[in-house]
Amino acid sequence: MAVSVEISHVQKQFRKHIVLQDISLTVEKGKIFGMIGPSGCGKTTLIKVMVGMLKADQGQVTVLGEPVPQFDLIEKIGYMAQSDALYTDLTGNENLQFFAKLYHLSKKQRAEKIAYAAEVVQLKDDLKRKVQDYSGGMKRRLSLAIALIQNPEILILDEPTVGIDPALKKMIWMELERLRDKEQKTIFITTHVMDEAEKCDELALMREGKILTQGTPKKLKTAFDADNFDDVFLKAGGYQA
Repeated sequence: MAVSVEISHVQKQFRKHIVLQDISLTVEKGKIFGMIGPSGCGKTTLIKVMVGMLKADQGQVTVLGEPVPQFDLIEKIGYMAQSDALYTDLTGNENLQFFAKLYHLSKKQRAEKIAYAAEVVQLKDDLKRKVQDYSGGMKRRLSLAIALIQNPEILILDEPTVGIDPALKKMIWMELERLRDKEQKTIFITTHVMDEAEKCDELALMREGKILTQGTPKKLKTAFDADNFDDVFLKAGGYQA
């Protein structure tokens, strides 16, 4: 089994508040791994530790065989944050060009990758508009395009489909599944949406900084005697489904 991400006994706190409590999990190469949990449970903090934006107080994180943080990993990870980090006074195309240049792509490669990413998120007709004129959903789509642009080995996506309409959400998931199946990309995704959770190969349920349980969608529904993931989540958290 090839492993893309290995997290071992990670703990993180801010002042006296423990945000991550003894987190351990393994993400296999070529799989979609989903992390679900309520707002404030620690999902985004865990992602920031994974990409090296935050340093764990305890424990170890390895991504693509390298300990985190590691400068060489930057070009191998496509990261989409929960909050859009965009240059709003630039156009969509200028944003994509800027990030493409950071990854040392040739002019031809930049043109190809920008066309591909814009097509996936359906922004090709809006690339000449300034980002300050984009809707919230369009900004999310541009952020996802930026994460895709350098052909990363692993995608780490923090709630990528928030504010995106159902038709485009379906198209994005089709592309994520293609990247997994055809290109053996590893995808780590956080979501609140239970129907998205069922599309993942494996899931971890998180609450109050702890992993409550993890496994395949089928195994989790069987383990909690549940017909859907709303009930799995409630039962795993000790609530009456």
